[in-house]
Amino acid sequence: MDLMLMFIGSLLLIICVLVSVAFLTLLERKVLGYIQIRKGPNKVGLMGIPQPFCDAIKLFTKEQTYPLMSNYLPYYFSPIFSLFLSLVIWMCMPMLINLYSFNLGLLFFLCCTSMGVYTVMVAGWSSNSNYALLGSLRSVAQTISYEVSLALILLSFVFLINGYNMINFLFYQEYLWFLIMMFPMGLVWFCSCLAETNRTPFDFAEGESELVSGFNVEYSSGGFALIFLAEYSSILFMSMLFVVMFLGCDIYNFFFYFKLMFISFVFIWVRGTLPRFRYDKLMYLAWKNFLPFSLNYLCFFLGLKILLFLYLYNYI
Repeated sequence: MDLMLMFIGSLLLIICVLVSVAFLTLLERKVLGYIQIRKGPNKVGLMGIPQPFCDAIKLFTKEQTYPLMSNYLPYYFSPIFSLFLSLVIWMCMPMLINLYSFNLGLLFFLCCTSMGVYTVMVAGWSSNSNYALLGSLRSVAQTISYEVSLALILLSFVFLINGYNMINFLFYQEYLWFLIMMFPMGLVWFCSCLAETNRTPFDFAEGESELVSGFNVEYSSGGFALIFLAEYSSILFMSMLFVVMFLGCDIYNFFFYFKLMFISFVFIWVRGTLPRFRYDKLMYLAWKNFLPFSLNYLCFFLGLKILLFLYLYNYI
């Protein structure tokens, strides 16, 4: 019975994530439209609300084409695996019901995001196209670079909350959000999230102006739709994680979902505002700025814990 409940709960979670991804794409097109002083989708249905579902039906009913020289099986399965990873990562969300008991939720998150690199790499390589390969190589280098600072920031939070369980963020932020204490760290985490999800200004994996759409250039119809869904699902998850870590973790509060929507909106806002970085500047930012910064914060938290321990030890 418990297994049945877990299966039904997971299915509901996945359906809700996919529906929210659909409406996130609609929000993005509307917001970008108003930023560029035009209206977004407004023809289909009432104010263009069914537009994402029409796009999904169109994409999945189109003919599936594949390059003649491609490695067919990796080419076919990498978008599916990419979407699977971005949906599985939602399982470590602190649900407060015994859906899953993740004592090592932060480690699970790091493992899943690291696995996401392989899907991009295989998608680019198996297409057997120079543009796709170049896009995937750039994406892999970018993701690995920013994962280092993400992991170090997560490690400093592990020292702070004494564990890997995300539910601890709820207890530690009952009276004060971590964003107020660690505002610079929140900004670095947000920038790293932008780079992890291949969003503007770090969208080098699909830099249309110089790479003819990057690693997904050979994908059409269903394959492209799956890559698209995986990207937007990871954007939503990163927004959720930002809210959990920095803005209080009370998941059964309506205000939590308002904050989640606001952070997702900021992802779109950044896309409509900022131009793309130059690639060498991206790497410089990762290794020369973010890495020393996150290391300093890690040493600070470690020292704080040691001082606290020594103080309590002497006090006792």
